Amino acid sequence: MIRVAAAAAAGVVFGVGLAISEMVNPAKVLAFLDLAGHWDPSLALVMGGGLVVAAPAFAWARRASARPLFADGFQIPERGAIDGRLLGGAAIFGVGWGLGGLCPGPALAGLAAGEPRLWIFVLAMAAGALVHDGWVAARSRP
Repeated sequence: MIRVAAAAAAGVVFGVGLAISEMVNPAKVLAFLDLAGHWDPSLALVMGGGLVVAAPAFAWARRASARPLFADGFQIPERGAIDGRLLGGAAIFGVGWGLGGLCPGPALAGLAAGEPRLWIFVLAMAAGALVHDGWVAARSRP
């Protein structure tokens, strides 16, 4: 139960941060991505702030003696290869982010506002994840 409560608290803090920084606002994100127009650099400061916090935390988590409070171990991705799947996924993510001004985290955080386009985005994202999982499962069958 404590693990669920800790995860929920972390999610709420993250979601509030996304809302305060306006990353849940597609217009704000699109203004950040519009380098040729009226560029809004404020989200670069938000992302930079995240890196300032995350970099030392990841370095600490990679130490052999480091252990999370409410789990058996950290789940840090170990794959470092840049392959077709990574490049394809990054391209799809980037195009979607550029067209819609949303990415998964802020879209989920923005659901609390009840805005219909966020619900549509999240439902489409979930459908895309299900299609992908089905495709991967079908490819792995003999």
